[in-house]
Amino acid sequence: MAISPVSSSTSVNKQIDSLGLDMQSLLQIILTQLTYQDPLKPVDNFEFVSQLAQFTSLEQARQMTDKIDNLLSVQSATQTVSLLGRNVDVQTDTALLTGVVKSVSFANSQPQLTIETESGSFLTNANISQIVSVR
Repeated sequence: MAISPVSSSTSVNKQIDSLGLDMQSLLQIILTQLTYQDPLKPVDNFEFVSQLAQFTSLEQARQMTDKIDNLLSVQSATQTVSLLGRNVDVQTDTALLTGVVKSVSFANSQPQLTIETESGSFLTNANISQIVSVR
């Protein structure tokens, strides 16, 4: 029976920065640089450590940006859900409608509201940007 290797569950090796390189590729570049350096002019230790620190800093900044984006998405979802049962004024292409938010759904990470208007009809797939006021 063959045993498959355990893959790394960390997202560090799988995530790609804005240059299109993941951390593993950056470390491979440094290793190649050390392998083919001129023996008479080796890379200064300070420069080498400085490069590693820059790569690490770049990776941490990218991870922090991803986490902030996720936090903003969760905050937006929470704020949208808080509209349930609230009276809102919604601007449509034709008129300004007043109604109660009955449900919230998410399509492509964007909130879509279903609003029951004062006349008893339902406005579906309303966007947050269409809401003029909340009461």
